[in-house]
Amino acid sequence: MDRFEGVYDKILVRGARAAINDVLGIKKGERVLIVTNPPRDVREISMALFDAVLDRGANPVIIVQKTKGQFDFAEEEVIKALASEPDAIISVSEDRLGKDQWGLKHGYKGKRKYNHIFDLLYEEKGARTFWSPGVTKDIWSRSVAIDYSLLRADSARLSKIVTAASALRVTAPGGTDITIGVKGRKGRLDDGNYSKPGLGGNLPAGEVYVSPALGTAEGVIAFDGSIVVTKGEVMIETPIVTKVTSGFITKISGGEEAKKLEESVRLGEKKAQDAGRIGEMNPKAAAKYARNAWSIGELGIGLNRRAKIVANMLEDEKVYGTCHFAVGSNYDGDADALIHLDGIVKKPTIMAMSDSSRVTPVMEDGKLAWD
Repeated sequence: MDRFEGVYDKILVRGARAAINDVLGIKKGERVLIVTNPPRDVREISMALFDAVLDRGANPVIIVQKTKGQFDFAEEEVIKALASEPDAIISVSEDRLGKDQWGLKHGYKGKRKYNHIFDLLYEEKGARTFWSPGVTKDIWSRSVAIDYSLLRADSARLSKIVTAASALRVTAPGGTDITIGVKGRKGRLDDGNYSKPGLGGNLPAGEVYVSPALGTAEGVIAFDGSIVVTKGEVMIETPIVTKVTSGFITKISGGEEAKKLEESVRLGEKKAQDAGRIGEMNPKAAAKYARNAWSIGELGIGLNRRAKIVANMLEDEKVYGTCHFAVGSNYDGDADALIHLDGIVKKPTIMAMSDSSRVTPVMEDGKLAWD
């Protein structure tokens, strides 16, 4: 701590040590790349992490780029730093890491085609990682140094149920009533255990999430917590009601927040079309990206008991007693889009259904079935 006395708040140290020791399990001599931005909160958190890595006898490097938004490209130097294949990668950003311009145009070959070198390193090259888009010192100090044993137990149990299910039905007091197919999909854990090669997720951690099987989402999602739009997150005053047919949104209604969501989706669609037109993307791929701006790409279930809804999706989607759906890109690589807009549904009831029509309760009015 003395090494950077006065450079960051002491309150950040506890979370930084938890992140490096308990979450990533950094070992002596390992190479750790930290990518961040100039604004104070993310810069100070990054310096606290840098110090915690040094205390483990490992080798940290920080690279600072200007803040990147939903449609911005990461700097070429950042992409090259990632290409050096460090043992662990940390992204502590004011907004986003940034898209990979070369990857979007040409792609990286692996078990599947990747449009960002980060995804290739994370999924196939064995990098351990966490990413904290939009993190603040308040969020970091409250929801990172938590009881990971409880979180990991809840996550393990929930992911097994989701992976074994053929479909999930979600209802909620705000008007949500939707069923998504998940047969053949895996319930992914964001449980804060990123200590083995190829593991990673958000920090703060605390969700189990799944990509709906293509074309299976049917019903209504009424977002009533907070939601991501092009210019950041907003609290929802009037529920955003979306009608979903065969996996795609066909209608958005509500108040001002609904208008912002629709504008954001249309912008994601247009940006993909433009990228195909000017040669930044393959035209056929661009057409798919444009269509998928309207898809339902994720269902996530929040499990972090210290998190709260603050109109910052990094924390909001982890709140115990909520679930969230993403509009746009999924996590299985078969429905890419330029956007991924998460929206919160409060106090959901979630049921898992098997091929034999057996129903397993997952959550009732925002409370896990086994609590």
